[in-house]
Amino acid sequence: MTSSKPAVVLLSGGLDSATCLWLAKQAGFTPVALSISYGQRHVVELEQAKLVARAAGVVDHRVVAMDLRSIGGSALTSEQAVPKHDEVSQLGYGIPTTYVPARNTIFLGLALGLAEVVGARDIFIGVNAVDYSGYPDCRPEFIAEFEKLAGLATKVGVEGGHFTIHAPLSGMNKAQIIHAGLAAGVDYALTHSCYDPAPDGRACGHCDSCLLRKKGFEEAHVPDPTRYV
Repeated sequence: MTSSKPAVVLLSGGLDSATCLWLAKQAGFTPVALSISYGQRHVVELEQAKLVARAAGVVDHRVVAMDLRSIGGSALTSEQAVPKHDEVSQLGYGIPTTYVPARNTIFLGLALGLAEVVGARDIFIGVNAVDYSGYPDCRPEFIAEFEKLAGLATKVGVEGGHFTIHAPLSGMNKAQIIHAGLAAGVDYALTHSCYDPAPDGRACGHCDSCLLRKKGFEEAHVPDPTRYV
């Protein structure tokens, strides 16, 4: 399906955001991809985001730089150690130290600004509330409230327009996400999920994100293309 209807898609370079990008295309949107360089220790994901965008045929891919290290408060934006485990069952139930304060609020705010500029009324974000690390800004209620905010905080909203925040992965587990992505054409070998990669970009295999990714491929009965240390 082809369409000239634009949609801003937040693209980290990870498994979820790559799937979200292809699902936006599958739904008939022309994606404007937005990646954020925010001082994350796993900055290698941005290189993968470029590969993912290119593979998806994205013509307009923006990379916005900002410094969340100046705020800190997360193992992803400081020298604090990233938690490591051997199995998914060892993951805790609280909010982990890899939570970046207000990250998705900030990212959606940037996506909202870009949407106004490019004339898009749809924004896609690959948040997931099933197989995820317990981040509060990945929950469906957060997405619903941000959509309300979008109508209040923008010229488009004041003039009677409406933004839709799409979170198509929200109710899926990782295995379901992988199946949906493969059906849509995602090449997961291009994606990166690890929070604490080796200098050569290989995944550690033991952070929350690596463990959830591995679990997803195992439960999907699909070979995991990830390069692990």
